[in-house]
Amino acid sequence: MDTRASRGATPWIGTALRLVTGGVWLVAGGAKLGDLDGSVRAVRAYELLPEAVVPVVGSALPVLEVAVGLMLVLGVLVRANALLSAVLFAAFVVGIASAWGRGLEIDCGCFGGGGVEEGASSKYPWEIARDLALLAMSIWLVARPRTRLALDTLLFRSHEWNTDADTERNDDGEEHPHLTR
Repeated sequence: MDTRASRGATPWIGTALRLVTGGVWLVAGGAKLGDLDGSVRAVRAYELLPEAVVPVVGSALPVLEVAVGLMLVLGVLVRANALLSAVLFAAFVVGIASAWGRGLEIDCGCFGGGGVEEGASSKYPWEIARDLALLAMSIWLVARPRTRLALDTLLFRSHEWNTDADTERNDDGEEHPHLTR
């Protein structure tokens, strides 16, 4: 693929990944905000945290998910929010794998609900695969945070952001730096 074409496509790919990942966080967190007791129940069902912190984590997690989702959708502090997103998805993969390995039959609580659920382990492979895909999208955004239609472009517009990859040559061979965000 022509490097100029790939350079032009990369920010659009990042935009799609940012919107998908951010949208998932908004839906997941939004579903739990209406039922914080269910969120606490879901965290408790994993049997990984001390009981003293379960209510705090269960109540704070939906707020964090909505905040990360909103920031990603808007394109604000993309690298930092994508890093937080990656850490959360990695933790969720570990949590689901741990539940599976210990023979727990629980609803993951990813989009609300949570707690004991007969036959839930049959969903674990799909849930892990989904979270690994979202983790990969988040890692892409950590590595390539400059995307189109992002508020970061307006907030942090600076020539300091230009890199060699942001420079194209015209037909005369002269370099013309530009922002690819």
